[in-house]
Amino acid sequence: KTGKEYAVSTNSNIYVYDLNTKKTENITEGMMGYDTNPQYSPDGKSIAWLSMEREGYEADQNRLFVMDLETGEKTFISKDFDSNVDDYYCWSKDAKVIYFTGVWHGASQIYAADIATKTVKPITEGVHDYASVTLCEGNLIAKRHSMSIPDEIYSVSPDGTVAQLTFENKHIFDQITTGKVEGRWIKTTDGKQMLTWIIYPPHFDPTKKYPTLLFCEGGPQTPVSQFWSYRWNMQIMAANDYVIVAPNRRGLPGFGLEWNEQISGDYGGQCMKDYFSAIDEMSKEPFVDSDRLGCVGASFGGFSVYWLAGHHNKRFKAFIAHDGIFNMEAQYLETEEMWFENWDMGGAFWEKQNPVAQRSFASSPHKFVDKWDTPILCIHGEKDYRVPVSQGLTAFNAAILRGIPAELLIYPDENHWVLKPQNGVLWQRTFFEWLDKWLKK
Repeated sequence: KTGKEYAVSTNSNIYVYDLNTKKTENITEGMMGYDTNPQYSPDGKSIAWLSMEREGYEADQNRLFVMDLETGEKTFISKDFDSNVDDYYCWSKDAKVIYFTGVWHGASQIYAADIATKTVKPITEGVHDYASVTLCEGNLIAKRHSMSIPDEIYSVSPDGTVAQLTFENKHIFDQITTGKVEGRWIKTTDGKQMLTWIIYPPHFDPTKKYPTLLFCEGGPQTPVSQFWSYRWNMQIMAANDYVIVAPNRRGLPGFGLEWNEQISGDYGGQCMKDYFSAIDEMSKEPFVDSDRLGCVGASFGGFSVYWLAGHHNKRFKAFIAHDGIFNMEAQYLETEEMWFENWDMGGAFWEKQNPVAQRSFASSPHKFVDKWDTPILCIHGEKDYRVPVSQGLTAFNAAILRGIPAELLIYPDENHWVLKPQNGVLWQRTFFEWLDKWLKK
């Protein structure tokens, strides 16, 4: 595909080149979504890969497929797993099992998929994320982290026995007190249960009232799992004496396909109600100061901040939006991921007879600037082609023209992420200076 067709497609294929015949075969012909990450089985009889079903849908379920090289039969091995198979997987030595990582209920674990029976069972459990897996001497070697501890390397036996192999960060964390991380299930407006991570300050005192932050995840189809980040670090926020509320709102994997897919065509709908459900429920707690609530997020989380700024009914006293979508019509035409916008918006904004597209673009945050009334910090990278810098600039200008206290932090040398260490230090300083100014004084 070329031109426009290429720009709105996610169809990729896997090719096998025969060294003897010098012929190339497309083994995923007719499979219209992403097909990636092929691996031959140890006995050379099969090949596995990751496959999405629908063309143009970047956040479709990532499925584990295996093809018998003799018969050409393709089998959906991970059908029992109602979530995504992550990029990290490996074959067992006897080629009867594939081990993979995947998220379920806010944590990424290691799973075993039986090739013959097509059954999937968890190997690990706990409040952490496994971030890779490979086979070594009959055991699995994996990286693992959580909101409280960065990556270390572990050995995991097929029966689930876990042994930590590295202690690279121990000398640092022996000197640090981290806050408690707690999972709560909160009832949503449509009667469902939503897992929300609550992160408490170190030395938490339940008799005190704490300023509290609503964390809005990006993606949008990215889980609020036990991730470790050097910018959006929950323990750094907690160490600055904030309680953090991090909901797994609608549109995230790990709670079934229906939960994940609900967000497409409904950016301003149920997912935003889920945010309100989380912060409103936690505001009932005696240790949450409901007069000092902040709201922060990046990417789709930044969109969420801009949208909530026009709908929050004075819940929040400060906002921070990083690389967020402000004007959805401009974003539809500016982003380098045109297939993504086309799918998640349900079409183009000029399709007047398309009810899904019209509902999507009617939720654009820029249409509700007249209701903005709360200080806002806008952060953006000039090399961001996912959500171009014009989104942050126009949001900042809108706040200033409305007479709302606002600041703008622009990184000329960063893209959709802040990757340079010194820029990360500046990000943290600016982040907390802004929050402290409005939530602690």
